[in-house]
Amino acid sequence: MTLVQVEPVDDVAVLKLNRGTTNAINIELAVELSNAVEQVRRSKYFRALVLTSSNDKFFSIGFDVPELINLSRREFLEFYHAFNQLCLNLYTLPKPTIAAITGHAIAGGCILTLCCDYRYISQGRKLIGLNEIKLGLPIPYFADRTLRQIVGDRAATEILYTGEFYLPEKALEMKLVDGVFPADEVLQRSIEKVGEIGKLPNKAFAVLKENRTREISNEFLRNFEEELVTFVDFWFSDEAQERLREAIKNF
Repeated sequence: MTLVQVEPVDDVAVLKLNRGTTNAINIELAVELSNAVEQVRRSKYFRALVLTSSNDKFFSIGFDVPELINLSRREFLEFYHAFNQLCLNLYTLPKPTIAAITGHAIAGGCILTLCCDYRYISQGRKLIGLNEIKLGLPIPYFADRTLRQIVGDRAATEILYTGEFYLPEKALEMKLVDGVFPADEVLQRSIEKVGEIGKLPNKAFAVLKENRTREISNEFLRNFEEELVTFVDFWFSDEAQERLREAIKNF
């Protein structure tokens, strides 16, 4: 089964997460999405990217905890490395990107939206947020830095310290998303947004985007190995394991 559907709309690549209803992130999804992003990077045809879901219930529930909880430390390290590589590939793509959020974007799902230039979300009860603290986990370093870049330090501190989920209007107020639209308009408006930017001189855009992403991406690469070990240590801690196994009941 294809976990990421790639659908061209003119010169915009629409990447749809397609791993069941929840689009839970495991290593196969992370690698396939990362490869799709790299294909867009190399493409002379695609000038922009939209990341969305193949359903309107979940953009992504985040990490596939029921699967990942049973991995060995080595296997989880491999997954976490792949997820971080995906985030870096998406964040540094030298083309305009937007997350068209048609369903809940939870934890790792929210992190994927932070790696895009823009975020549009559907109206209604669509929740977005980062609840890692409630699971006994620190937020991944890359996500912390991109969140603070987007919403500012005070709003990011509130989002990270509380681990709350937010409805679209509150997310817009906090600058966690850039627009709230009717469900049947989100994808089209997202395509239009990055499509228009994609028509601008692409070499100049690539330099502008590098200027925006260079500091965080370089800082991330400098600290990656240390952060990798820190997060994995927390994942395998007794407290996190207990909270993660409790969370599985909600999957």
